[in-house]
Amino acid sequence: MSDLSSLGWNARLEAAFADLNLSPDLRPARVTAARGERLELMGGAVGEARVTGRLLFNADEDALPAVGDWVAARPLDDLALIEHVLPRASVFTRRAAGRRARPQVVAANIDTVFVVVGLDHDFNPRRIERYLVALEGSGARIILVLNKLDLIEDPAAHLAQLAALDVPVRLTSAETAEGCQALRPDIHAGQTVALVGSSGVGKSSLINALLGEPRLATNAVRARDGRGCHTTTARALIPLPGGGLLLDTPGMRELGLWAGDDEGVFADIYALAQGCRFRDCGHVDEPGCAVLAAVASGALDAARLESQRKLSRELASAALRRDEAARRGAERARARLYRSVMKSQSERKGR
Repeated sequence: MSDLSSLGWNARLEAAFADLNLSPDLRPARVTAARGERLELMGGAVGEARVTGRLLFNADEDALPAVGDWVAARPLDDLALIEHVLPRASVFTRRAAGRRARPQVVAANIDTVFVVVGLDHDFNPRRIERYLVALEGSGARIILVLNKLDLIEDPAAHLAQLAALDVPVRLTSAETAEGCQALRPDIHAGQTVALVGSSGVGKSSLINALLGEPRLATNAVRARDGRGCHTTTARALIPLPGGGLLLDTPGMRELGLWAGDDEGVFADIYALAQGCRFRDCGHVDEPGCAVLAAVASGALDAARLESQRKLSRELASAALRRDEAARRGAERARARLYRSVMKSQSERKGR
């Protein structure tokens, strides 16, 4: 059995596992990798695993095991069977790609998230705001990592565009290793740090710099626009020498909101709104709008206000989708209960 504490096992998880009152042959384990339906475990069960049909049938889509989850698994000769998912301390969920509105869990039980942004063509304050809104409420600490410091002479202009954001910022160059070791104090033994960001921002290169060896494959980005390809194609937890785990995630070309909150990210706009004449001011064309006055005076960037409007609308739409998903889940649960009752009645009649 792997050392559970090094994987993040703690008293909360110990109590949650005990509360399940499970069969003694079920072991606590952590999902360390996911490649499609194939999961990898470490801990009390090690190696390849799959979800039992019962859990697959009964659980909502976003409650199925994801990388970072702690599970109760039954070790077998060739694989393990995952029968329960322990309650999550944190979860980062986005809207899955595609036309059907459904959630996709990016990572679970993450202590800290490094939002990695390149100081090249990738730098986009609006995209950064989207990531921060999506992560707000996840339960994880958020740190903004501005990578590729070697490509610019002075980051002051980039930092000035982020002055309104109340989030710690780290400056790094995975190419020269400058600033990379300054990330190490943010990674503690038994804790998990996830790296998220677009393709080509250098997430895998940063992990290699922290590991001290080129363990993960990396690719060059296109010179004309800084676009990268999907070097990382699957999520995986990587133990760090000296303690802590890093979670490398595939680059996201699209980050649709499924949950989140914009008040922390746009605290300056919400503070200005307190001075509006009308409490329900939409900051569009209302008289006495303090937010529009700030835009007119140059105190507030008009692009930042438009970003807040867009993300606020998307969050409202996501809330409706979540409510609909919850309704469908409740209907499925009632249908399962009905089938269970009918099956029990049928079995009693047959005795």
